[in-house]
Amino acid sequence: MSIDSAAVKRIARLARLRLADEDVPRIAGELNSILRWIEQLNEVDVRGVEPLTSIVAMKMKKRHDVVTDGGEPEAILKNSPAAEDHYFVVPKVVE
Repeated sequence: MSIDSAAVKRIARLARLRLADEDVPRIAGELNSILRWIEQLNEVDVRGVEPLTSIVAMKMKKRHDVVTDGGEPEAILKNSPAAEDHYFVVPKVVE
């Protein structure tokens, strides 16, 4: 797969990046080298290799799911700029 100038410009537009025309060939070269490196990685035989999240086997630390705060709406809402019926009042952002 090869990235040309038109693809670089389209990618830049989708990423909302402003690229100068003189930078487009350099970026195309960098993207093509990244794609070549990914193609190299695809050649590695990984059959039988378990996926890892870490190189050290660890168990995820878990905590009990208990309510530790609450039941005090007045204390929670006392620093709120606006509250009504034990709820935060926020400005409308969607019509």
